[in-house]
Amino acid sequence: MGYVGITLAAAMARRGYEVHGVDTQEAVLGALSRGRPHLFEPGVEEVFEEWVGRRIFPVPELPDGGVDAAIICVSTPVDPSGHEPRLENLAEAAEQVAKRCSPKTLVVVRSTVPVGATRAVVLPRLLDAWGSARLVVAPERTIQGQALRELVELPQVVGGVDEESLRLGVALFSGLVDKVVPVSSAETAELVKLVNNCHTDVIYSFGNEVARLTERLGLDPLEVIGATNTDYPRPDIARPGYVGGGCLSKDPYLLLAAAERTGYAPPLIRAAREVNEGMPVHVADRVVEMIGSPRGRTLLVLGWAYKGRPATDDMRGTPITAMMPAFTAAGLRVLGHDPLVGAEMIRRHGGDPVDLVAGFGEADAVLVTTDHPDYQRLDVDALLPGSGVRLVYDSWRVLDANRVLGHGVRYAGLGYEPVAR
Repeated sequence: MGYVGITLAAAMARRGYEVHGVDTQEAVLGALSRGRPHLFEPGVEEVFEEWVGRRIFPVPELPDGGVDAAIICVSTPVDPSGHEPRLENLAEAAEQVAKRCSPKTLVVVRSTVPVGATRAVVLPRLLDAWGSARLVVAPERTIQGQALRELVELPQVVGGVDEESLRLGVALFSGLVDKVVPVSSAETAELVKLVNNCHTDVIYSFGNEVARLTERLGLDPLEVIGATNTDYPRPDIARPGYVGGGCLSKDPYLLLAAAERTGYAPPLIRAAREVNEGMPVHVADRVVEMIGSPRGRTLLVLGWAYKGRPATDDMRGTPITAMMPAFTAAGLRVLGHDPLVGAEMIRRHGGDPVDLVAGFGEADAVLVTTDHPDYQRLDVDALLPGSGVRLVYDSWRVLDANRVLGHGVRYAGLGYEPVAR
């Protein structure tokens, strides 16, 4: 019942399905049973308040009699050092389904996995227990902040290990979405999800490459990209930004792992990941350099989730993780604020949680890492006067630069470092 499972449970309950949401964490089950989801996603809490105990049943294991469909939504992380896929959760979930259900159950792999993992990890465990299995891959492709809408509006790709499995998978998801796209195999469906996210990663990396170039040339990346895109009939260039989250920070490595087993290592996908992973580190180094004599100084970081729009409290792939080593080495004290991320999570990542007024009052510099709407509405004319802030690094350029400069404060952003006045 993580981000994928909790949103799918809500969406299916709204469409009339009876959903048993399985999780091993007692705190998660307790919160869900009270209709209080442990994760932020617009609309989910309202659905749980209405349907928990009626259509949604948070439980520690599947019912004794099994279920019509068991949808596996467990995390499939990669090893932090070698980036090798970790599929222990997938294997354990398959074993639990095999133990609690029967060959009549349709098993759905919704977790993002390397190509071939469904057939290699899940299918053998079902066959060992049952002798036969109905098994499909139906990848989740929503983004946080609008998952409930996209769950029913986006086409659902479904691929099965055989024709009977595919037929049942199409029937299941036809009750949820407007359009189902059947594909020829489970492996095809696995690759669809990976290709989606790797393509997005590549698109974002080009915008970041432009920013690294304009920084050296003394130009404005938003001006360059804006003029490039204006009424030009080719694909738009993405604006620079941090690229994180549970998918884009992981899925390229899942694809690379599968590809390398075939003897091919896609250079573009690896290069895009290197560019995007390098951006937070580069910004942290630039901020430290701009502060000058940073030891003993205080930096206020606004935005600790991995993104601000659509808003989320998800810390997976957040830029602050890559930035903190540079700040710590420089001797900076880091203050933290986020509209959704709690104080304990900020502390866990090395920051001292503060409100906006206190943060500006104590800081020597401010780093805005997300484009959350709250930060776009910041009243710098009220927060900067009387403060010790002498640098605002506005990663997403959501603030009014002229208003910041009007207070004698240096202003910069991704790829944009005008000469300080």
